[in-house]
Amino acid sequence: MKKFAVFGNPIAQSLSPTIHQMFAQQCNEDISYEKILAPEEGFVEAATRFLAQPDAIGCNVTMPFKLDAYHLAQVDDQAAKDAKAVNTLMNHEDGTIKGFNTDGVGLVNDLLNNGVALKNKRVLLIGAGGAARGVISPLLEAGVASLIMTNRTIARAEQVANETNHTRLSVVSLDNIASVKPHVIINSTAASLHNELPCRIDAKVLEDCEVVYDMVYKNSPTLFMREAKARGVNQCLDGLGMLVEQAASAFQIWTGKTPRTQTVVSELRAIVS
Repeated sequence: MKKFAVFGNPIAQSLSPTIHQMFAQQCNEDISYEKILAPEEGFVEAATRFLAQPDAIGCNVTMPFKLDAYHLAQVDDQAAKDAKAVNTLMNHEDGTIKGFNTDGVGLVNDLLNNGVALKNKRVLLIGAGGAARGVISPLLEAGVASLIMTNRTIARAEQVANETNHTRLSVVSLDNIASVKPHVIINSTAASLHNELPCRIDAKVLEDCEVVYDMVYKNSPTLFMREAKARGVNQCLDGLGMLVEQAASAFQIWTGKTPRTQTVVSELRAIVS
């Protein structure tokens, strides 16, 4: 039996075991997948111990350990390098632990699954934390015309842009986001968890907007989604599909098999609502 796990603190709320067991059933894989609550200062020891088991293939990593996982692993994945964060670890046949960040691929795949056109579009990315950093390369690889990052602390967004050094990535202040005329707006901040807006939502900001996407998922549309919908944005999506798609990418890295995600998203939607 192949062994997998997800590490976090807290971790009780994680849907990862449910998702991966669904994938395994689809793909005829015999797996175990557990939640592991690691001490805040003890992730590296706990993950190393888990991965040292004979049947351990890999593990997922959630907050607050993605930076620790980045330093633990050998990282060749560009998204992980941009983010300086790893959410997927895998034992490699050469004896090393490989690190990946599948969040951005998960976001892009979920957008594409929902019929969102990304090629040649202007995308506004709100936030400059690890969640934002991890999606930069995949969004640019998807062919967006420009990716404009905004953040409450503009210096942090500028630091990210300088470190990742992509020519189609730029920065704008929150006060000037209307000048972007974005086709797609993505919220990577935790504002929706506190029922707050990550930025102002008005007619000027939304003039050309086709889609808003909130990485947060809840049992009902977030305030960000509701405000955009009320102002005429036709497509407002939350991050549940991204959660499933990033898991599918990890599952593929580990097993070489590609699970069907849409049925899993539908089943999870019933669980969280």
